[in-house]
Amino acid sequence: MSETPDKLDYSKTLFLPQTDFPMRAGLPKKEPEIVARWQEMDLYKRLREDAKGRPQFVLHDGPPYANGNIHIGHALNKVLKDVITRSFQMRGYDSNYVPGWDCHGLPIEWKIEEQYRAKGKNKDEVPVNEFRKECRDFATHWIKVQTEEFQRLGVVGDFDNPYLTMAYHAEARIAGELLKFAMSGQLYRGSKPVMWSVVERTALAEAEVEYHDHESDTIWVKFPVVEASVYERLSADVTPEGDLLPPREDEVSEQSEKSLDLQDAYVVIWTTTPWTIPGNRAISFSPRIAYGLYEVTAAENDFGPQAGEKLIFADALAEESFAKAKLDYKRLWDVKSEDLRSIVCAHPLKGLGGGYHFDVPLLPGEHVTDDAGTGFVHTAPGHGREDFDAWMDARAELEPRGIDTTIPFTVDDGGFFTKDAPGFGPDRDGGPARVIDDKGKKGDANKGVIEALIAKDMLFARGRLKHSYPHSWRSKKPVIFRNTPQWFVYMDKDLGDDTTLRSRSLSAIDDTRFVPAAGQTRLRSMIEERPDWVLSRQRAWGVPICVFADEDGEILKDETVNARILEAFEKEGADAWFAEGAKERFLEGREDKDRWHQVMDILDVWFDSGSTHVFTLEDRPDLKWPADVYLEGSDQHRGWFHSSLLESCGTRGRAPYDNVITHGFTMDEEGRKMSKSLGNTVVPQDVMAKSGADILRLWVVTTDYWEDQRLGQNILQTNIDAYRKLRNTTRWMLGTLSHDEGEEVPFAEMPELERLMLHRLAELDALVDKSYDNFDFKRAMRSALDFMVVDLSAFYFDIRKDTLYCDPPSSTRRKAALQVVRHLFDCLVTWMAPMLPFTTEEAWLERYPNTESVHLAQFPKIPESWRDEKLAEKWRKVRQVRRVVMGALEIERREKTIGASLEASPIVHVTDPELRAAIADRDMAEICITSGIEIRDDEPPADAFTLDEVKGVAVVFRRASGIKCARSWRYTDDVGSDPEFPDVSARDAAALRELRALGRL
Repeated sequence: MSETPDKLDYSKTLFLPQTDFPMRAGLPKKEPEIVARWQEMDLYKRLREDAKGRPQFVLHDGPPYANGNIHIGHALNKVLKDVITRSFQMRGYDSNYVPGWDCHGLPIEWKIEEQYRAKGKNKDEVPVNEFRKECRDFATHWIKVQTEEFQRLGVVGDFDNPYLTMAYHAEARIAGELLKFAMSGQLYRGSKPVMWSVVERTALAEAEVEYHDHESDTIWVKFPVVEASVYERLSADVTPEGDLLPPREDEVSEQSEKSLDLQDAYVVIWTTTPWTIPGNRAISFSPRIAYGLYEVTAAENDFGPQAGEKLIFADALAEESFAKAKLDYKRLWDVKSEDLRSIVCAHPLKGLGGGYHFDVPLLPGEHVTDDAGTGFVHTAPGHGREDFDAWMDARAELEPRGIDTTIPFTVDDGGFFTKDAPGFGPDRDGGPARVIDDKGKKGDANKGVIEALIAKDMLFARGRLKHSYPHSWRSKKPVIFRNTPQWFVYMDKDLGDDTTLRSRSLSAIDDTRFVPAAGQTRLRSMIEERPDWVLSRQRAWGVPICVFADEDGEILKDETVNARILEAFEKEGADAWFAEGAKERFLEGREDKDRWHQVMDILDVWFDSGSTHVFTLEDRPDLKWPADVYLEGSDQHRGWFHSSLLESCGTRGRAPYDNVITHGFTMDEEGRKMSKSLGNTVVPQDVMAKSGADILRLWVVTTDYWEDQRLGQNILQTNIDAYRKLRNTTRWMLGTLSHDEGEEVPFAEMPELERLMLHRLAELDALVDKSYDNFDFKRAMRSALDFMVVDLSAFYFDIRKDTLYCDPPSSTRRKAALQVVRHLFDCLVTWMAPMLPFTTEEAWLERYPNTESVHLAQFPKIPESWRDEKLAEKWRKVRQVRRVVMGALEIERREKTIGASLEASPIVHVTDPELRAAIADRDMAEICITSGIEIRDDEPPADAFTLDEVKGVAVVFRRASGIKCARSWRYTDDVGSDPEFPDVSARDAAALRELRALGRL
């Protein structure tokens, strides 16, 4: 039975929002339920089925190491990838995401060795394939753990069939790629200084090294000059071709004097690695630096130069060096570059242990500067890349002079001096000195070398220096440069088509789009300057360098042998290489088995990951080669981007990607690097447990991820606050749409305000689409958030609440508003679904309970006809006027003159003709949510409210007249005009009558 008017509860007659979508998200509880639902319905499979026949878009996953729980960097990385794949999937592509893991190499092997050490177990006493199995089991465990953690983040992909570098097929394909380099002549055995971890007993790639502050011993060392030819030159003494002329007779005596003075002098070098002095074979100088001969005039030191000694320095560094040695000095004369070329020195340790009796020549070097030191660089070709290059470049000149250009091996894999370091190696009392011990601590090598130099009176000065020094990023211990036989790939060898690996790679970089663009310059500079690619590692866990070589390093090129190796790897994995009888098995039928030895080095793990495009993109029918996108941290310019580029260019002639996207690293809120010791780490598992994955994802998509980002509790709270606004707006739309019956109002019959919102949707549609194309998620998310808060909650919904709540069911204006809210919901929820997959899924299923998932939807197609720039410009002016009115009413609310804006009926003076034209024929009371409004074009009183940024508008407050409607709370003069409903306005009485006729009262 319907209620009588005097007993009618008007709140029940309003179309107020009704929804079960909770205001409090409860994400930590709700999100795991959604993950379970996705897994139960096999969302990944459903996405693949839906996408059949669409153009493919492939983001190839850079493999994380399977050796621990994920950290905040993993979370950032995987969320970005998930946003990309989801956004392309929902925009008409088949965007298949296949996760992968890097399973070989030191990160895992080091963990097993740590377990061995804890148990007092010796790795060398364990059969290699037994050790490898433990590594495989360890990786398998962490792949499972990380899979669950990535899925908890909301990441959807083929986690049931990921790619693993330790899968048998993957190991066979990696080996196959290595053999391509071998068969094409790009692989060779060489001897070069490489970064060597004594602690881990292996060579390291640049990408496996990080730099930390380190305090080093520094020494200035005297090298006695034993040969010099000095010519004082004038410009006339040089031919037009630049050749030197013989000296004039009147110069001979003076030149002879100078020559004798130099032969009595010392060249002084400076180094931060005293232990490399036994490996010295030359001194480098720069023709661009001014040098001079200096004489010590007084000395106040316990060791080193005394008065009368002559020393050669770069002029820019002489004063600082003499001060360090506590010496007074005077400058005698210039020493020119042609003079330096003629100088030959003796080794400062000459005679020690019966060794070092060789000449030490001076060589010009581009790497020499006068920024620090002495202007001379101690050159030990076995311990430095630039030293090696300078020595090799000079070989053609040195060998005819009788100088032995053999590079010594002065330090072994354990950091001990060898027989090539007389006086410090096995011949030393007490055994060889050591550079670094097994724990990464400094050994006694520096001390021994310094003491020997003092005994030889060849130490000029000594000191300590704190500087940035390379460390292994796994063991965190210092590394050394050490000359060892390793396997390399040529960077500059002609590949038979007038290209080299370097030139191909540089060309591929030019053809690749980088986001941000600076990544292109960074990777190009690395490729331009990099030495040959060292592939070998002296470890156990990984794909072996599965070639046979003779004593001279020549590689066996036999396709039959190669086929046997690859067939075995495919069936048994790379363990087949280490199995008993492997050599005989693979070389079966060859009569020269004894000539070939089996290489037992392991491939650099970066070659593994650099080959993932082969066994993932090429071999999976649901993917394609090349990938559309590679996305990783900016450190991967020297890592995965780099090795993938080299591997693909060496075997296929182009990059395996079209776009390279890089993200920065996550710092704490003060911009410091996160570390457990500082206690400033943000653990993604903790954030998800407390606030939810969507909060973490919201942070990711609203930050400038291309740069280093900051994260901490305050920043998380900011995102929680933003999320709350977003959720409340979504909740209001859901509640309002609970009354939606799906009726359509023709576009031309819609009120202007609704057409304005559709125009804004069309604008946002283009912006969101472009933002996703540009991988600019911050712009997409911020635009959506601002639209929801500013355009919707504070403007459109604010205005239309009266219509939506109070208008009768037949109202065209109400139907049009519901239609627009419907479009708003569909667009916003789908646009945000790639970024906030849990919240949008929850909202979508609340609105469309009979559908499977929002992630199976496509972004709505927005009609071009919705765009109306003239209308938008007109309403931009209307909103300026509204802004001034709302500002005036806010003051009255704050002063409690009124409680709600409907209690006002202000006078608005609009003297700007453009603004007055814009608001003509518009219900500004409705737009400003007041019960009445008076628009005037005369000048306002002096005390009228104004805003500096909106000229020509002033507001005088006035209280609304009339009677307050008991249903809509508007003050009108027609309350009581309908005797059947005496306490409501005529509009509300008509609505009530219509509701009664429909049986809703």
